[in-house]
Amino acid sequence: MPETYSDQPIINTENLGKTVTTADGPLHILSSVDLTIKRGDSIAIVGSSGSGKSTLLSLLAGLDTPSTGAVQLNGLELTTMDEDGRADVRNRYIGFVFQSFQLLPGLTALENVMLPLELGGDHYAEDKASALLDRVGLSHRLSHTPKQLSGGEQQRVALARAFVTEPAILFADEPTGNLDSKTGAQIIELLFELNQEKHTTLVLVTHDNALAGRCQRTVKLEAGYLL
Repeated sequence: MPETYSDQPIINTENLGKTVTTADGPLHILSSVDLTIKRGDSIAIVGSSGSGKSTLLSLLAGLDTPSTGAVQLNGLELTTMDEDGRADVRNRYIGFVFQSFQLLPGLTALENVMLPLELGGDHYAEDKASALLDRVGLSHRLSHTPKQLSGGEQQRVALARAFVTEPAILFADEPTGNLDSKTGAQIIELLFELNQEKHTTLVLVTHDNALAGRCQRTVKLEAGYLL
């Protein structure tokens, strides 16, 4: 049978590498990474600090460009695009959750979640954002700014913002890194509930063994190489 669209990997890399120039010469952050991620998969990228995890995530998401190799995302070749092209791909297909939440301090919880929808011209941004904030248990915090929210509440807002556009792929970089263990466990539960509901492909970088253990696959980086 011929391969259908749904059978094609949502992310595929070939010989992916990243080298930067330092005062001591070239520094190889990533080398020869071949990685295939299927639609709907959840995958954890683990490894010690400095192993290249966050760099790999940035390359997969088109936030950075590789020194060698190629990245295909949803059938599109990121490495042949300029920044505007990659930004368009991110807007259409990708959601992000970061360790530091990355909420805009001058906006309320509702406005932070509405923002990606408004940028896309969605006329139902407020209704969708409000519904998702209710889903993550923050219907009583819509008008609160980030500084009025706890760390766990801020990460719930960040999850709502990431999922509100129903992205094909969610990239998460240490999403529980700034949270205590109890709050982190709640965020992990919510992340996977939303992931299952929205049928999103999940790619995350983590030091959290409990979080990695919830994923279907775990891949390990060591000194820039995929083991």
